[in-house]
Amino acid sequence: MGYVEDLRKLVGHRPLILVGAVTVMVDEVGRILLEQRKFPKHSWGLPGGLMELGESTEDVARREVFEETGLVVRDLQLINVYSGPGYFTVAENGDEFYSVTVAYWTKNFTGQLNVDKTESISFQFIAPDQLPDKIVKSHRKMIEDYLRSQK
Repeated sequence: MGYVEDLRKLVGHRPLILVGAVTVMVDEVGRILLEQRKFPKHSWGLPGGLMELGESTEDVARREVFEETGLVVRDLQLINVYSGPGYFTVAENGDEFYSVTVAYWTKNFTGQLNVDKTESISFQFIAPDQLPDKIVKSHRKMIEDYLRSQK
């Protein structure tokens, strides 16, 4: 059982502050790797997840990318840190949380893409001008911030 699950046993659905990381992974032609997620239902987003005890945000980003995709991230560049009232969520099960998300980008990764079917439906490299409509709102902002930083 993970850290968040242990906390939930103690506090129930009350609001928590959860720290996580996501990674904008860019291929050699500038496309961004997006995950079609099972939750929220069939939405698209960036690979990422929540911090476990003792991890740095860079550790979280690397671990989550590997767990979800099988890819190994070699280096990470900071995009920004996202937090505040706009990052409050009530999950389908009633759990409430404020997220603090550190967003990174990288072009330096290796391995064979392998989809973890417990969390994901598929992964696809998508051109920035062809992003799907049903993308996690905060992830769209992170991608836009990444794209602005590259100009």
